[in-house]
Amino acid sequence: MSAAEIEGLVFLPLGGAGEIGMNLNLYGLDGRWIMLDCGVTFADEHVPGVDLILPDPGFIAERRDSLEAIVLTHGHEDHLGAVAHLWPRLGCPIYATPFTAALMRRKLAEAGLAEKAPLREIPLGARFERGPFDVEFVTVTHSILEPNSVVLRTRLGAVVHSGDFKIDPEPLIGDATHSETLEALGREGVAALVCDSTNATRKGSSGSEGALRRSLDELVGEKTGRVAVATFASNAARIETLVKVAARHGRHAALVGRSLWRIVGAAREAGYLADLPPLLSAEEAGWLPPGKVLAIATGCQGEPRAAMYRIAAGDHPHVSLEPGDTAIFASKIIPGNERAIARLHNRLISAGIELITEKDRFVHVSGHPMQDELTQFHRWLRPEVLVPVHGEPRHLAAHAALGRANGIGQVPVVTNGDVLRLAPGPAEVVKRVETGRLALDGRAMLPFESGVLRARRRLGREGAVFLAVVVDSRGALLAEPRLRAEGVPLDGAFAEADPGAAIADALAGVPPSRRGDDDTLREAARRAAVRLLRRATGKRPAVNVELVRLETR
Repeated sequence: MSAAEIEGLVFLPLGGAGEIGMNLNLYGLDGRWIMLDCGVTFADEHVPGVDLILPDPGFIAERRDSLEAIVLTHGHEDHLGAVAHLWPRLGCPIYATPFTAALMRRKLAEAGLAEKAPLREIPLGARFERGPFDVEFVTVTHSILEPNSVVLRTRLGAVVHSGDFKIDPEPLIGDATHSETLEALGREGVAALVCDSTNATRKGSSGSEGALRRSLDELVGEKTGRVAVATFASNAARIETLVKVAARHGRHAALVGRSLWRIVGAAREAGYLADLPPLLSAEEAGWLPPGKVLAIATGCQGEPRAAMYRIAAGDHPHVSLEPGDTAIFASKIIPGNERAIARLHNRLISAGIELITEKDRFVHVSGHPMQDELTQFHRWLRPEVLVPVHGEPRHLAAHAALGRANGIGQVPVVTNGDVLRLAPGPAEVVKRVETGRLALDGRAMLPFESGVLRARRRLGREGAVFLAVVVDSRGALLAEPRLRAEGVPLDGAFAEADPGAAIADALAGVPPSRRGDDDTLREAARRAAVRLLRRATGKRPAVNVELVRLETR
């Protein structure tokens, strides 16, 4: 699909519609495009060895000359984490407010792009033009500093892209949601609202960071031993809360995990967290008496390399927990992480540590809007069209139903790759484009369904067998085949089946006219090994054959 084929104002998600994470949103008009966010999602045990999963930008990379800018709504990884990896394929300016820009600068520097990628830091509430788009930032509240909704005014009407938000009356750091600006936009006229759906299935409101601070203050005041709190590193308001709560109860706060220090550094660069009491390193915290320390740790989602996991396993070099100490998880469980978190919780409980989660006490508030907040957003903006995004199908369906109940006339539900025309005329999907995922595997960027990753998944399920076969110039077996297995039992029934004889018979069965072809002999040996393994073990491991041909007289 070329830019010339697209008529009207369109919305095209390449990631983040029908899923939570990996957000990449495109808006197109008059053959020009603007991108809102470019994020990642995190790999799980189904993709062993993979660090991150990114949206495939192929559609817009082919049209990079038509891409006006990447505009970042905020600093969460699922909204900016792919920029440094994909920017060489996009090559356009990047716009962000100060805190998000501070995070982005670090990522660009790590990727060697600090001098190449044009990062343009803009103030909160900024308004600027790129091609046919008049772009305005509107301050909202979320679980990170400087979250923004973005308004795109065009000749065919205004679109509001909500970004991640909630309506927090007491956000602690930064302004409350600029409701007056949103109400004014509603009076001005909003053609479409593209809106966060993460908590659309939940009734009520998400709660306030201010109320949470009071609850955490009461909870920490009850404890006499060590307290370790696992939370999302990106939540600077939560970090500030924990540091101030620690000080109120005569404790010293320590940051345990590099990502916490990165967030604090970026926040201070942008002018936040200047009045905090001194922060200790993990090493310094290790010297304090139990009742004098509050450790703020990464790893609230059970990540095996994060601080809380290492503390629970007893292999953190500086911070430890003992019976009588308390571990607080000031976080929610992100879907997909249930098993990892359960393993971590069980490990802490088995060690005699008191475990407190959001199921036990008021220790967390969500950063995303529940139904009452979504309804308020709808009423402020009064859009002609509501497009639910940032959610799995169940979240999108719930948000669509809520939108219709709130009187919004058009509520199309789209998924990645749908080209949704927003104006002129009724909103409708007019085309589909190909989408996909990329896997960051070390330094390599691979298609998610590449042969490399398929092979690795198979190795994880079935194991591998390595077979060495030595033949003479006529293709006859010269020595007993040698087998080595990884993750496959080669004893018992397999050993009794005489694998050497089976492979020798397979090679002998190759027609004389084809015994000079190494690939033919290699495949015959592989097939024989696969059949034998399947009969003896019930599994189909990957079989790799090394064929050595010795010239004989």
